[in-house]
Amino acid sequence: MLGEALSADPGHRGPRADCGHGHEAVFAGYREKVTDTVLGPVTLRRAWYHCADCGHGLAPRDAELGVAGTSMSPGLTAMNDLAAAAGPFAGAARLLEELASPLPDKLYAAIDGTGVPMTGRETAGRDGKGEDGRARTREVKLGVFFTQDKLDADGRPVRDRASTSIIATFEPASVFAGLVRAEGIRRGADHVRQLTILGDGAAWIWGIATAKFPEATQVVDLYHAREHLHSLTRSLEFMLLDRKEEWLAGRLEDLDYGDIDGIEAAVREYPLEGVKKDEVERELGYFLNNAPRMRYHWFRSRGLFVGSGVVEASCKTIVGQRLKQAGMHWTLAGADAIIALRCKEASSQWEAIGNHRHNQTGAA
Repeated sequence: MLGEALSADPGHRGPRADCGHGHEAVFAGYREKVTDTVLGPVTLRRAWYHCADCGHGLAPRDAELGVAGTSMSPGLTAMNDLAAAAGPFAGAARLLEELASPLPDKLYAAIDGTGVPMTGRETAGRDGKGEDGRARTREVKLGVFFTQDKLDADGRPVRDRASTSIIATFEPASVFAGLVRAEGIRRGADHVRQLTILGDGAAWIWGIATAKFPEATQVVDLYHAREHLHSLTRSLEFMLLDRKEEWLAGRLEDLDYGDIDGIEAAVREYPLEGVKKDEVERELGYFLNNAPRMRYHWFRSRGLFVGSGVVEASCKTIVGQRLKQAGMHWTLAGADAIIALRCKEASSQWEAIGNHRHNQTGAA
């Protein structure tokens, strides 16, 4: 598109043009030139003039665009100079590649948390979910960022290859929110056409999304939503009896279309009291509170991901496979350091670990 816009004026300035050395160059036709720009290579078709006296040719349009005698646009040339001044060639080349990479169409941030088994000292005084009320784990929060530009043959979104970056911390959500914001900005969140936040429905995730990226589309992971619908159905099965499977199929269809009102109406047909009523209201509240984040039919029509599997997979591969083996109990500092290494490795940023010390946010 940029090439077409720039080639709209091919630079034809009549049958003759000043060659720049006091002679007249004669129009000799049109020639193409590939110029590297901040947005990638662009092919220009421009008028070409030849000077018989000087024996050389020129394209007036090249001079007007600032690319005469060079293969880089002025903007890319400036970036190249800044990168060269910043450090050694290898690092400058990586910086230039990152700066000059075109922005993706869609950027996603998938957020989740998972527990890490800790030593008794690290969990002392903390409430837990065990029968004795004691905590045995500490939660590490993860944010997985990735981009998407294409759909597959079936119209499903495809994650861009090598586009993933991962951040993690044991810090509370208020601190993690700042890390999410910083990584989002680094990945171009302020400039992409579509920014989407994916989560399992936890309130702290939407608190971060609303505070740091209010313009983003928020999507509850469809598979978590389906699990809650199955749980809701189990709470009603003593009244649904042999209609249970039929009722569930209808509610799953409601969910696929984002019809949360339909789910509520179907539940309200069965009046309940006591413990069962509280149980059903709790599950129904999950859908009512997240209704705007469950417009799955609309999300899919826009080519968006509706699942947060990428962050759940990261919880397993980055945290689970290394820190949750049998008999493991970690100090906070030790777990934090190992997770940092694994995040960098998964983000293809391994050299950042070796070249910079003290690059981790300490855990409270």
